[in-house]
Amino acid sequence: GGCLMTPQDFIHKWKRANLSERSAYQQHFLDLCELLNQPKPAAEDPEGAFYTFERGVHRTDGSHGWADVWFRGHFGWEYKKKRKDLDEAYKQLQLYREDLENPPLLIVCDLDRFEIHTNFTNTPKQVFRFSLLNLGDPGSLDLLRKAFTNPDALRPKQTTDEITQEIAEKFAEFADGMRGRKIEAHRAAHFLMKLRFCMFAEDIGLLEGKLFERILNQSRRDPKGLSRRLKNLFEAMATGGEFGADVIRHFNGGLFADADVIDLTWDEIEALILVNAKDWSNVEPSIFGTLFERLLDPAKPKPARTP
Repeated sequence: GGCLMTPQDFIHKWKRANLSERSAYQQHFLDLCELLNQPKPAAEDPEGAFYTFERGVHRTDGSHGWADVWFRGHFGWEYKKKRKDLDEAYKQLQLYREDLENPPLLIVCDLDRFEIHTNFTNTPKQVFRFSLLNLGDPGSLDLLRKAFTNPDALRPKQTTDEITQEIAEKFAEFADGMRGRKIEAHRAAHFLMKLRFCMFAEDIGLLEGKLFERILNQSRRDPKGLSRRLKNLFEAMATGGEFGADVIRHFNGGLFADADVIDLTWDEIEALILVNAKDWSNVEPSIFGTLFERLLDPAKPKPARTP
């Protein structure tokens, strides 16, 4: 019953609002509950035992803090002032998550932007992002509704093991292609290690601004151009330096001591773009040990598929 808030009402009200008041975020959350027709913390849980504002937490670093909203088995939710760093808010939630009983979703919001981060064990992390102005989109409303009613629906379909397996097989195919082109095994393995490292470094934020992805997309139909760009990138990574407008940090270790590059085919570049789109921060490093042994010694059997 009653007049429910529409997405347009919600957008209109919060577009102008400024979150300087601590109390404003609670009002924002209560309005969201209205909009989604979901129960509000005090009505659902008067004791504040499982669904509450200002949930006291011990951070994993030992200090004490508060999570803005907590709904057991659903989400931890952290607000930031408009245009403040949502990564900061997400880091805070990561510090709190054990005290919040590891909710499946970690949600951050600055009134203008929403980010829903998945937090399921043995699955790659996924992030759903949308803005206040897109709140009326069925997709955005559906994501928020699921956060309240069925967070499990946002669980990534593949496990980290399956993704690791898939990536390993792709790299084995790259290696086979290079062997077919009579490229020496050690050289191929070393080059593939460098590519793999770049993908990993990009996903944990060491190569900033999705640089490797940009290079691949820029060179989709240009294998020679890709080789040139990769050579420059490897050189910058070996010493620390500049790559176009990007500043590259110095990567230790002998991996980039040479900037040797192997020309890839169009198909290999496409395959690389797909592999790079996976979340490498979740990939099991151990699988690459066996993979690279196989690259160097093709007589070794392929890694067995786990059922």
